[in-house]
Amino acid sequence: MIDLRRVPERWRRFDVTVRDLPLGLLFLAASCVPAFANHGTRLGGVPDRSFDAVAVVVVALECLPLAVRRRWPVVCLALVSLGFALDQLRGYHTLAGTALPIALLSTGAHLERHRRTTALLFSVAYVPLAVALLQLGSGEPPVEFMTFYPVLALAWGAGAWLRRDRAAEGEHRRRVAEDTRTAERARIARELHDVVAHHVTAMVVQAEAARCLTAAPERLDQTLTAVTDTGRRAITDLRHLLDLLNPDHGTGARTPSVGRLLTLVEQTRRAGQPVEFTEKGTPAESTGSADLVAYRVVQEALTNALKYAHGSRTSVQVHHGEREITVEVSTDGSGSRTRSPGGSGRGLAGLRERVGVLGGDFSAGGRTGGGFVVRARIPAGSPS
Repeated sequence: MIDLRRVPERWRRFDVTVRDLPLGLLFLAASCVPAFANHGTRLGGVPDRSFDAVAVVVVALECLPLAVRRRWPVVCLALVSLGFALDQLRGYHTLAGTALPIALLSTGAHLERHRRTTALLFSVAYVPLAVALLQLGSGEPPVEFMTFYPVLALAWGAGAWLRRDRAAEGEHRRRVAEDTRTAERARIARELHDVVAHHVTAMVVQAEAARCLTAAPERLDQTLTAVTDTGRRAITDLRHLLDLLNPDHGTGARTPSVGRLLTLVEQTRRAGQPVEFTEKGTPAESTGSADLVAYRVVQEALTNALKYAHGSRTSVQVHHGEREITVEVSTDGSGSRTRSPGGSGRGLAGLRERVGVLGGDFSAGGRTGGGFVVRARIPAGSPS
């Protein structure tokens, strides 16, 4: 059984010439109906003539070129115009004369090059046709030809308007696609920053600490083991991020969640940062992207603590509410700044954007008496 809903899709797969041919065949069939004889366009008052073999050729010349009206619009217009001229000069006055405005509209809509030259040439060609019809006709006033020309120009103008509208729509789609690509690149940059910055900062801090432990082999071995574990975790997270960029990657992707916060805190502790971790409440059944954003907030805040307040007492508090997750990460600023790479400013800006997309609140700034605090309120349940 034929699925009627797929018929338009299958029809669009055909070549444009095949799709335009039925229109020409329709005009051809209608023009050959005896009841419609001499009831078409009449220009110049040439006496009617009955159908003959030449009339069939003229009708075919007017109708069949409509099959190429989009592929070769100038060819279509030239052939239809020639057929229209013969139709009027011989007095057939067939219904096929209506194909001329359609050919003009199609040319105005689909011709890409030499548009002004084409319009000028066909306008000039209209003059000898009008003169010949005046001589062969039955005394029709010249104003009739002056009135008919604006009708043809209107058909061309309608096609030109459709072309401009189509071009504007194409430009709009191009801008939307470009904005989408830009947003996607920004999202990937944020993900890379979140994954790389934390792990690399931890490795740098741990490696610097290892330089001071050459006299304590056991502690040195523990520190180097922590560096190795951090590097492996970074590789795992990067592989996961690259999997997400793969078009064939499934929708069941693993994403960092609040349940991994304890692992994140332990990693930061092994890098020499004293961290107090408190988690209250029960996560909602459906948190959407809130758990991932909460994870990124804690990750970025701990990364900054390692960079700019290494050794400072740091507190991580996460509270799961029915409709939101609140996160607060603070340092007291009592430690010393490490020689880790400086920040680019993307981290906090990216977090503010992430939280804002979900309709939450984000703040980051200095504490009274020294230190730094990051706070975020993240509505749960949004799939953004």
